[in-house]
Amino acid sequence: MKLMLAILDENGEIKLGKNDYETTLKLMQTVGEDFVHLATQSLPIQNGDQIVVEVELANQYLVVQLDETLNESLIFVKGNRWIYQPMLSTNGLESISENAFRSKRHYLQVRLARDYEIKQYRNLALNPHDQKDDSFAYPHAFANVETRNDATFFARNAIDGIFANQSHGSYPYQSWGINRQADAALTIDFGRPVLLDKIGLTLRADFPHDSFWTEVSVIFDHQVTKNFQTKKLSEPQYFDFEAIETTKVIITNLKKSNQDSSPFPALTEIECFGFNVFS
Repeated sequence: MKLMLAILDENGEIKLGKNDYETTLKLMQTVGEDFVHLATQSLPIQNGDQIVVEVELANQYLVVQLDETLNESLIFVKGNRWIYQPMLSTNGLESISENAFRSKRHYLQVRLARDYEIKQYRNLALNPHDQKDDSFAYPHAFANVETRNDATFFARNAIDGIFANQSHGSYPYQSWGINRQADAALTIDFGRPVLLDKIGLTLRADFPHDSFWTEVSVIFDHQVTKNFQTKKLSEPQYFDFEAIETTKVIITNLKKSNQDSSPFPALTEIECFGFNVFS
């Protein structure tokens, strides 16, 4: 299947880069079958730039790595075009590695996922390439509150695969912060049906700055709800249940502990284990 990978500037024009031994610039765009990559030794990526992936057929599972600081991610892309925007604003830089997209040397790759990768049992919530806004690449996390609209507290931080939870704020301690909102809710949209039988929650554990939740509810499609009792732990807490088919999960009804005076419970990571569903 044909794939296209390109780096565009804020005006939608293909950027130019070159290698050390070259004297002329070349377009940062490549097209291939099932697998594409871009490599350059001289290309500054700036705020407003876009990385664009196009697929010949819609609704594809892709394995992507768009920067050396991002772990390889298996994502499901609806439609034929996915746009990734590096978070290089002052706000965004706080929530990512200081090396992310900052070098002039870059290697990016995208390939079609293999059947065994698509069909295997795994954490279906994991997506280090998720963005604040829905880019039609899934899983995607969003919430009804994110503390001060600060990138270090965005919902996407809860599915980035980083479990550092004994501090709070800038990378690598980003988390989902609820700004003390009583009805806080985080949604993970899988973009397609999945079959889940296990949830993992890693609470932020910057005690005594942080508090913690003693109970959380997870709502699946058709309002199917599971309530989980959580503890004051820095380790991930796992909860098994009979398999449920769903296209999303909502984490809500967060019951704060009354054992401390801190008003700041938060979530570092959520894992959702199961299989993709095929009709």
